[in-house]
Amino acid sequence: MPKEKSCGAIVFRRQKDGIKYLLLHYTAGHWDFPKGHQEVNETEQDAASREIKEETGLENIEFVKDFQDTLKYFYRKGEEVIYKEVIFFLVESKTEEIQLSFEHIGYAWMSYENAYKRLTFNTAKDLLRKANQFLYKNPPKI
Repeated sequence: MPKEKSCGAIVFRRQKDGIKYLLLHYTAGHWDFPKGHQEVNETEQDAASREIKEETGLENIEFVKDFQDTLKYFYRKGEEVIYKEVIFFLVESKTEEIQLSFEHIGYAWMSYENAYKRLTFNTAKDLLRKANQFLYKNPPKI
């Protein structure tokens, strides 16, 4: 069975009114986090950083220590069933301005509640819930 591996991140910013999460609106219509295929000889964090830069223009990011989660699922590509793993990190950005790639038609920085409602897939909602709980149990030092 063919396998694929991607890496991405839940990107957040600290604002006076609380934490805001970055969601991307994909051309296929769904809302999700930045992510993409890991290239040969690329670490998982390097792949996530590259994908964030390519999809959002964000370069000045910081990985939150001790947070990583993996989504595993199967999908169909033509006649083939593909096994896919997506490694997600939690990443802080100080930059608000986004430069979208051709893969997206919009973006939004949203509160946890609004982001949870906007996300299309239940797996992404579960990932956001875990990240939010982690941040509030382990707030980054300011």
